Amino acid sequence: MLRDSRIQDLWSRLLRRRLSPGGTPVIRPEDYARWRASSLGATTDRLEGEALLAMAGDLRGQRVLDVGCGDGFLTIAMWQRGATVIGADLSAEMLAAGRHRAESHGAQIMWVRAAAKHLPFRSAEFDVVMGVTVLCFISDPQRAVREMARVLRPQGRLLLGELGEWSLWAIWRRLRGWFGVQRWRAAHFFTLSEMRQLTEGAGLRLRLVRGCIYYPPVGLAARALRWLDPVLSRFGATGAAFIAISADKPGDRLPEFSACRCDVNHSKN
Repeated sequence: MLRDSRIQDLWSRLLRRRLSPGGTPVIRPEDYARWRASSLGATTDRLEGEALLAMAGDLRGQRVLDVGCGDGFLTIAMWQRGATVIGADLSAEMLAAGRHRAESHGAQIMWVRAAAKHLPFRSAEFDVVMGVTVLCFISDPQRAVREMARVLRPQGRLLLGELGEWSLWAIWRRLRGWFGVQRWRAAHFFTLSEMRQLTEGAGLRLRLVRGCIYYPPVGLAARALRWLDPVLSRFGATGAAFIAISADKPGDRLPEFSACRCDVNHSKN
C-alpha cells in the first residue's frame, strides 16, 4: 500500500512538472540544453539543422521569420548566414533564453512573443518563414501553416521540420508518452502526405522533401550511423524521425517594405 502511494505521488509530480497551468506540454530552455549536451542530441540537432539550412539556400539580405524559435538555436544560425531574422515564440522563458544566446553571439535579432496561429505581422512581409517541431504540439496545424503562408511574400519559401510518423523514434516517444511524459503524449507525428496536405491547403507548392535521422534513438547508434543519413534520405522519408520540407508561395514578388511592423511589444539586443 505504501509503495503504491509513493508511485502515485511520483506519477502526479511528473505530470505536474510536464504541464503548464493551461494543461499544455511545457518545454523549457534547460530541456534543450540537456538534449544538446548529450551525444544523441548533439548529433541529431546538427543533422536536422544542416538539412533545413541547406533547403533555405542563400539567406544573405533575406527577411526571415522563425516561428516557434525556442531558445534561438536556428534563429542565430540564419542570422550568421546574412539574414535579417525575427524569432517568434509563445514562451517568454524561451524568448529570454534566445536573447541571452544572441547576446553571447553578438547577433542582432528581434524577439516577439506570438503564437503560430496568430502572427502579428503584415501579410507578405517575409522572404523565408521557418517552423521547426511547432505543428506537432498545436491543436490546429492547418491554421498555423495558413498564417505562415499569409506573412510570406509571393515567391517566398516556407521551411517546415516535423517529427516523422514511421520511425523508431516515434515508437520510443509514444512509449514515453504512455509512461507519463506529457509532451510526447500530446504530440502528433506527421507523414509526408499530411505535410503535403498542410502546405497545399495553404496555397503553397511543395518544392523539396528530405528525411533525416534514420538511426535509432541511441547515442552510440547516432555516432556510428550518422553518415548513412544523406544516403537513406535519397530513398524517401519513410523511416525518418524528422521530415523537412520546402514549399514556395506562388505569385509575383512584391516591392520591398521599408520596415517590419509588429502588433505586439518586442525587443532587440
